[in-house]
Amino acid sequence: MPQQPQQPQQPQQPQTPRTPHTPASPHLDFDPEALRARYRTERDRRIRPDGRAQYRTTSGEFGSYDEDPHADREFTREPLHDRVEAVVVGGGFGGLLAGARLRQAGVESVRVIEKGGDFGGTWYWNRYPGIHCDIESYVYLPLLEEIGYVPRWRYAPGEEIRQHARAIARHFRLYDDACFQTQATELRWKEGEEGEKGEGEWIVGTDRGDRIRARYVVVSSGTLSQAKLPGIPGIETFKGHTFHTSRWDYAYTGGDANGGLTGLADKRVALIGTGATGIQVVPHLGADARHLYVFQRTPSSVDVRGNRPTDPEWARSLRPGWHRHRRDNFLKVVTGVRGEEDLVNDGWTSSAWLQEKLIPTNAYAHIPAEERERAYEIADFQKMNEIRARVESTVEDPETAEKLKPWYRYMCKRPTFSDHYLQTFNRPNVTLVDTADTHGVERITETSVVVGGVEYEVDCVIFATGFAVGVSGLVSGQLPAYGRGGVALLDRWKEGGPRTLHGFCTHGFPNLFQLGSLQNAAAVNFVHVLDEQATHIGAVVAEARRRGARYVEPSAEAEEAWVATIREKAPDQYRFHAECTPGYYNNEGRPRQRSEQFGDGPVVFHELLARWRAEGGTEDVLVDPDQGRLP
Repeated sequence: MPQQPQQPQQPQQPQTPRTPHTPASPHLDFDPEALRARYRTERDRRIRPDGRAQYRTTSGEFGSYDEDPHADREFTREPLHDRVEAVVVGGGFGGLLAGARLRQAGVESVRVIEKGGDFGGTWYWNRYPGIHCDIESYVYLPLLEEIGYVPRWRYAPGEEIRQHARAIARHFRLYDDACFQTQATELRWKEGEEGEKGEGEWIVGTDRGDRIRARYVVVSSGTLSQAKLPGIPGIETFKGHTFHTSRWDYAYTGGDANGGLTGLADKRVALIGTGATGIQVVPHLGADARHLYVFQRTPSSVDVRGNRPTDPEWARSLRPGWHRHRRDNFLKVVTGVRGEEDLVNDGWTSSAWLQEKLIPTNAYAHIPAEERERAYEIADFQKMNEIRARVESTVEDPETAEKLKPWYRYMCKRPTFSDHYLQTFNRPNVTLVDTADTHGVERITETSVVVGGVEYEVDCVIFATGFAVGVSGLVSGQLPAYGRGGVALLDRWKEGGPRTLHGFCTHGFPNLFQLGSLQNAAAVNFVHVLDEQATHIGAVVAEARRRGARYVEPSAEAEEAWVATIREKAPDQYRFHAECTPGYYNNEGRPRQRSEQFGDGPVVFHELLARWRAEGGTEDVLVDPDQGRLP
């Protein structure tokens, strides 16, 4: 019998998680109705009539915010006019996993097209001070056993993650044909010429004039890849220094991702944004700047982090299979699978019951709907009361503490974890400026940031304002795809919405795959989701190669059946998100009426894919132009 993979013992977090299978106690030490009213009041203070239009893109006049500080600005090359078997668009973890799984499927000629100067995606662009992963590294980092690596920290720093991405690329020879500092601009299907036995292929165009022919194309260009700026009047008039956190300017600040920002010792710094990035940046800015002004519209929930180095003895004790076992366990626990031991035991697994409101599953369907909703809400109130109590016990100034308390449901915004953020506001050189009543910063002058008529003179403005959601890749049209007959993908979806099989491929667009969260299932550990998707695509391509199928293309009937499944199982989260404080989870307070998620959750979805492959589902997608669909 093989040995069970050994797992590290994790420290207990100072939390009181509620089991999702036990209704909340009716004996409460708070008034639920009062909390509901406070949440609505705080939400209404922050909702803006312009919704997502309050932001501007890093293009045109603001294109300098999108420049790559890490790449060779003098780089140039001749356009490519060649042929590969597979093109992968995107060099983040999704693209790396797609490339790796295609290699394992036997595809020798794989070309990755990446806008940045190297692999890494999010971890290539974001190198700001304090950057760490908020998911445990032992489950977040992919292909650990294939690479032979155990992370050095429980929650890995950004540079360790970036170097792991590069190690994956080296291991699977993805550097061989990679095109960096290159952006794919068009995908166009070309039918085979007479005499080519009906063989067709994709023509991939890029901003460097490339026309690359490929049998297969996999798009993984990210859902949070384009930085956004707030549309603050006067932003272009500021005469000091500015940059976005995803393009951190160490030439100005000094130091590195570990801090030591000596260039800010005589600078007054404004940080705009207090989401997941701001939580990590603030402690370093507060430690090194002459004065730091933190401009906050909505406070994040900030729970205990408890990071620590990996125990070398534990690392040496690991047995084959440990990584998949631990990763699968994390996914099951956070999606409410009953009876599953919690191997990770951190802030994510202890709040599994609450995450149902963002990542729906069928795990709690056995509880009557009314009882379930009450239990959700009561457990949520209790958790957020703990978060607010932590603020009150940590931040010394009562007025500042009150401003830092989050008044909304737990999964209205992505939870954050830090043992240093709240403490930074006890420093005499750090000032919190709340902008809720002015719906954000009012304006920027040549020398100041203005809120409530008060001018805060600063030397530098740093934007920790996140990324535009869903503006990259096929779904947004930023990368237009033209299939059979020159039909544009988005035109085909214009009536009736997106149409895919399992979220990956579409009828009329042979050998084209996309990774992401459209018409499938997401999870808080999205890299795990991407690996399951890449594994599925690799398996389908391997089967196509084995059976001599020239095309992977779902039948119209299979596509129709999957869309019906999505419609049937899609969760109705509209009411929850409508009550939330505005943010990117709820489209800035304007939630979409219809979800495109698989409502039974990621565990069930991944099992469905495996069963589909095992039971001959490829009959719905494998096509030979001479023989039709392969039996």
